[in-house]
Amino acid sequence: MSSAGPFDRIWSQSSPVRVIERAIETGRLASAYLFEGKGGVGKERLALATARAVLGEAAWPRVEAGMHPDVRIFRPRDEGSRNLPVDLVREEILPVTNFAPFEAKSAFLIFPEADVSFPQAHSEAANALLKTLEEPRPGVHFILLSERPERLLPTIRSRTQSLRLAPLPASTLARILKEHGHSDPAIALAGGRADRALALAEEGAAQALLERAAAFDLSLAKPRPGDLVDLAEGLARETDLPLLLETLITFYRDVACASVGMPAAAFSFRQLADTAQARAKQLGAGAAARRAALLADVTRQLERNANRGLALDRLVSQLRCAR
Repeated sequence: MSSAGPFDRIWSQSSPVRVIERAIETGRLASAYLFEGKGGVGKERLALATARAVLGEAAWPRVEAGMHPDVRIFRPRDEGSRNLPVDLVREEILPVTNFAPFEAKSAFLIFPEADVSFPQAHSEAANALLKTLEEPRPGVHFILLSERPERLLPTIRSRTQSLRLAPLPASTLARILKEHGHSDPAIALAGGRADRALALAEEGAAQALLERAAAFDLSLAKPRPGDLVDLAEGLARETDLPLLLETLITFYRDVACASVGMPAAAFSFRQLADTAQARAKQLGAGAAARRAALLADVTRQLERNANRGLALDRLVSQLRCAR
């Protein structure tokens, strides 16, 4: 059995961890929490660590295996819009809240992606849960995890104590990657998320993104007739366009840094340092910064559901002119 404390592996989240530890020490653990923050920053780890700290180390192997009756995890459905139907709340969740805890002195109901399970657009399930959130049985604790808490009903949010988990710093992401046998592929693209950092490290995904970004820039530099149309159409076919746009934004920021004499160690993509420095001599800081701004602007447009084809056609033309 590990001698590590329950919260020892909740890295770079000292503030919410202190709040929970203090609540447990003083016997004032709230009946309902809302852990907010990006995916991959440790929300579910913190929820399980809270249960571990309260239930004790003897219970942890069963909690970790998903076999403890007093720690239940209710995830969104795999089908449709993934929200939980009201019948499931009434038939599977409420009976647990009505009779728990079963073995220990406390029970924990954990809801990953709570904003997906209980969105405002489908409020029936959330309303069915609301009364139990307002008047839970002694020892019953709800922990809702959410990337987009604003999508939850205000009545749900008002009945929970909110704790925000911050994006993970690069040093923590590098530590996690090292634990999994990976080097730093492109931590700048992870957005502070361990899950994304690991996904980018798998099967050369990050390197492939960097190569596509460099190839895109090269095509802009020396276009042949029809190349700009091909570039726009290629972008439109990208399966993860936001991530490629983010890669290009970061690359042009590195080019701008190189243009003003910053060393390669300061670049986000040190793997492309030679390319960035070569492009800096051709583009200059102003043009590189304008390209980064254009890419950021089209990213915002697409988030607001702008016409994808038209937005990308215009983007490629503007990027070509930003020299």
